[in-house]
Amino acid sequence: MSTPSSPSPACINSWSISEDSLRRYVSYASESCIQELLSASDSSREIGDDGWKVLAFENGVEISKRRSGALHVFRSRWLLQSVSLQQFITVANAIDAAKQWDPDLVEAKYIKDLGENLSIIHLKFGDASKPLFKKREFVVYERRETMDDGTLVVAVASLPKEIAAGLLPKKNNSIRGLLLQSGWVVEKLQDDSCIVTYVVQLDPAGWLPRFFVNRHNTKLVMIIENLKKLAQDCPTSKAICEDN
Repeated sequence: MSTPSSPSPACINSWSISEDSLRRYVSYASESCIQELLSASDSSREIGDDGWKVLAFENGVEISKRRSGALHVFRSRWLLQSVSLQQFITVANAIDAAKQWDPDLVEAKYIKDLGENLSIIHLKFGDASKPLFKKREFVVYERRETMDDGTLVVAVASLPKEIAAGLLPKKNNSIRGLLLQSGWVVEKLQDDSCIVTYVVQLDPAGWLPRFFVNRHNTKLVMIIENLKKLAQDCPTSKAICEDN
């Protein structure tokens, strides 16, 4: 999954960016992410022909990875029996995912909507978080698209530090950029079940040690298991889930 380049932190601390420029940047970045998610979920290709290497397959769950430059993108594909697309889309969002990335998510709020299907969200993790997230803040976009056949695609990725810092009301030394690129493709099946493909690339800019990134990638790509449980507990609407 490719990431638009950003200036070195040594060059600039934050950008004051207009809403129109922000919308153009995020629209371009998220469209690229959407297309890569659709490509990753294409089950018509033979295994191995698309660059994905299967690491495990058990009980309808496939875990695989694909090289992207010097890094790896990880993918999990889940056959969710008795969980409908309508149920799962209630939890296929940036905030519910962030709670699974690390349970010590102390604040999550929408900063602004750039369109009907494109939002900017601020995530703040606390002292008890794992080292990757501990006392860190991220600004992510969330883009949701429904294909002609009803398949839902949701792209979630963190913005570069300079843009993220410019969106917050005051200077913040805890803000970090380009944490990950990720997303879901949720395909409806005939029997009120669905197939969910979750793709994640941690640290796409390549700043962290590779072994550290791969270890966390393999954990993050498994969050579908917990999201499935949330979806089963919130079968009717997103509003009910949020109220809980």
